[in-house]
Amino acid sequence: MYRIIIQKGATFFIPLFTLLLFSLPTSSWAFCGFYVAKADTGLFNKSSQVAIVRDKDRNIITMGSDFKGDAKEFAMVVPVPSILAKTAIKVVNPKILDHLDAYTAPRLVEYFDKNPCRVRLSERMASMRPMAAPMIKRKVVRREQLGVTIEAQYKVEEYDILILSAKESTGLITWLTENGYKMPKGAKAVVGSYLKQGMRFFVAKVNLKKYNKKGYTKLRPLQINYRHARFMLPIRLGTLNAQGKQELFIYAMTRKGRVETTNYRTIKLPSDLEIPPYIKTKKQFPNFYRSLFRTLANKEKKAVVIEYAWDMNWCDPCAANPLSDKELRDIGVYWIKPANPKEYWKRNAKDVFITRLHVSYDSKSFPSDLVFQVTSNRENYQGRYVVRHPWKGTASCNAAKKYYQQILPDRQAKEAETLARITGWDINKIRRQIPQINPTP
Repeated sequence: MYRIIIQKGATFFIPLFTLLLFSLPTSSWAFCGFYVAKADTGLFNKSSQVAIVRDKDRNIITMGSDFKGDAKEFAMVVPVPSILAKTAIKVVNPKILDHLDAYTAPRLVEYFDKNPCRVRLSERMASMRPMAAPMIKRKVVRREQLGVTIEAQYKVEEYDILILSAKESTGLITWLTENGYKMPKGAKAVVGSYLKQGMRFFVAKVNLKKYNKKGYTKLRPLQINYRHARFMLPIRLGTLNAQGKQELFIYAMTRKGRVETTNYRTIKLPSDLEIPPYIKTKKQFPNFYRSLFRTLANKEKKAVVIEYAWDMNWCDPCAANPLSDKELRDIGVYWIKPANPKEYWKRNAKDVFITRLHVSYDSKSFPSDLVFQVTSNRENYQGRYVVRHPWKGTASCNAAKKYYQQILPDRQAKEAETLARITGWDINKIRRQIPQINPTP
């Protein structure tokens, strides 16, 4: 599955989902498909966010759009392996994707040094981890001439849905262009490759009457449900006219265990590292995370990064509360059943393993679509970073003197070196932001 986001008018090519890092407000960043927008709409989008539930050959894909612009200019095209029934399409509350992001986000934890005169400093951090009839007739004739067939047509909440098939890519692209959509350069070859696989095209437009009547301020996520033996996510269209790399965040949920890629390396984000306490400040932690990930992505250009992998029955501790049973069912985890009030001990049993994957990609580093596998690995992991606040007191004992003269300076030096190594930041600038702590007179 991949998406093409289309807007009538001049062409922009940028990816598609909304991203919230660390539960802090950030600008939206990329997607597997592309936007085609008017030159004056001011669209800015570099990241994509998608939730995938995989169980045997069943795929439930939820696609969140961070489209910014007039809703009447929006349409989304998603290649799918079969003709979807109306019951296989639904609209989802966008807060669920926000909750998934917050629950799986890398996090910062902090500790405070105790009085070295009272306790030993050998404590170890706990390991974690309507048209006129003649017009309609002309359009039908033209569509048939181009080899494009409307296989199904639905109204789902505030969206009008078409399922299209086509004999070849030129006909489909010509039909879309003649209907007011301008395709990015290079789309013909990529679209053609999917047509050769027998894929159809799911097209969603906003029904303005329903959209305005409901008073929505942003587009709600669309979810599709289908069976297919291959577990994959097409991303090639997302690079056709993109400016720079795309950011893709995937929340994959299974009954069995961790999700990994089979055609690219799957690596972990560096974790459980001690960094200087000033990173805790309001703006520094998001900057730290972006630099950390970009440094890793530049080093490992063809790798998919795991940022979180955990059994949703628990977390230690949680960056946000686990999803409720209702949220899980809404996102596609259909095997979660409503809790029986008489079986209170089962209320928190969720039988869901979630993997957060992060990909920074372009056509050179990721020339092929992402192919996944569900593994039996249920080892818990999360991106986790530690700050330790120094104790500030008097050097009234030998342990305190050693703390101020040796232990604390050595630790601060190591923290600075770690931060510089994993982010690429200038170590001298880092050192200048680490205060020298002296005993209280």
